[in-house]
Amino acid sequence: MRMPRVNGGMQSTFAPMEKRISALKDNDHTSGMIFDVQRFGIHDGPGIRTIVFLKQCPLSCWWCHNPEGIFHSRDLMYFEYRCTKCNLCIDICPEKAITPTPKGVAVDRDICNKCSKCSEICPTDALVGVGREITVEELMEIVERDLLLYDRSGGGVTFSGGEPLAQPVFLKKSLEECKAREIQTAIETSGYAPRRLFDAISKEVDIFLYDLKLIDDNEHRKYCGSSNVNILCNLKTLILEGRGKDLIIRFPFIPGITDSESNISALIKLLPSLKGVKEIDLLPYHDASEKYARLGLEYKMNVHTAPSELILKTTKERLEKIGFFVKIGG
Repeated sequence: MRMPRVNGGMQSTFAPMEKRISALKDNDHTSGMIFDVQRFGIHDGPGIRTIVFLKQCPLSCWWCHNPEGIFHSRDLMYFEYRCTKCNLCIDICPEKAITPTPKGVAVDRDICNKCSKCSEICPTDALVGVGREITVEELMEIVERDLLLYDRSGGGVTFSGGEPLAQPVFLKKSLEECKAREIQTAIETSGYAPRRLFDAISKEVDIFLYDLKLIDDNEHRKYCGSSNVNILCNLKTLILEGRGKDLIIRFPFIPGITDSESNISALIKLLPSLKGVKEIDLLPYHDASEKYARLGLEYKMNVHTAPSELILKTTKERLEKIGFFVKIGG
C-alpha cells in the first residue's frame, strides 16, 4: 500500500522520525528517554503489566493526559503547595531562572536549561525533574522482576508515552529483548509514524492499543496538530496483514471534541472494515490542567468535567450493537 501524500506539514513533522529509520539496525543506540515505569498495572493490556512511558510525541492533542511526555528533553514540574521557600533552588540555579514569590518561587521557562540541579537539592520535592535516560539493559532488569506475574496472569510489558514510536531505536531493541525472554509486548500508540518505521516496529509487537481520536482529517489537524491520513493508513495495513486480532481500538472520549455525533457516527462506519478487531475501549476525559500548570504549559481545553455516564453508556450500546466488546476505561 502506498502512503498517501498529505498537503501541508507531514514531511516537516516526520523529518526527525525519518532520520531515525536508518538507525533501527544500529544496536549501539540502546538508550531512551522515559518519564516513568509503572509496575503491577492492570490496564493497558491483558494481565498484570509493567508500563514504560517514553518521552516525546509528534502530536499536540489539546487534552493530552501526559504532557510530561510531549518533549524528548527533561522537564521540570513545580508543586507550589510543597514549597517551604527555603530558597536553595534560587541559589543553585546556574541560569538564575528561579525567583522568589509570596507563595514560593517562579521558574522562567524561557531561560531554564532543565539541568535539574534545583530538583536535586529541593528538600520537599516542590521541584521535580521529569525524564531520565535508561539503557535497554537497565530496563530489562526492571521488567524481569515480574516475570512470574506475567506468566501467571497472561500479562507483559506495555510501551506507552508520549508516543513510543517517536523513539524507534530504543523501542525496537526493547521489544526484541522482551521477545528473547518470551515476554508479551504491547504498545499504546497513535499510529503516527512513517510507513517504513511503523512496519519495522510492528513485526516485534504482540498487541496494539491503537488510538483513534478524530476520523475527520480537518478536525484531527485542528485538535491534534497533524493529519490522520498516515494514522489510518498504518491501521489499515495492520488489518491487511491479518493483525486485526492483535488490535484493541482506544477512543478518547473528549467532551465537545471527539464525542460529537458526526465523529461517533464516522467511527461506527469505520469499525466494521477493521477485520479481526473485536474490542474497543472508551477512555473518558479527565482534567489535566494542574499538570500543565506545574510544567508551565498552556492548557487549551475549556472543559474540565468528565463526560456524562449517560453518553458513555449510549455510545457503548451503539458499539455493542455492531458486534464489538466495549470497555469504559483502559
